[in-house]
Amino acid sequence: MLVKHPDQPDWGLGQVQSNSAGRITVNFREQGKVVIDATKVVLLPVFNS
Repeated sequence: MLVKHPDQPDWGLGQVQSNSAGRITVNFREQGKVVIDATKVVLLPVFNS
């Protein structure tokens, strides 16, 4: 699934790698691998890239 971080638009599109207990690992094009706490950040799904 492709996503964007609502507070970090400069990170570009990210591909979700895993979701375990609300910890989402995303590989962003411009930032690299980031682990996000889903209780603090709601990622935006991207349907057309």
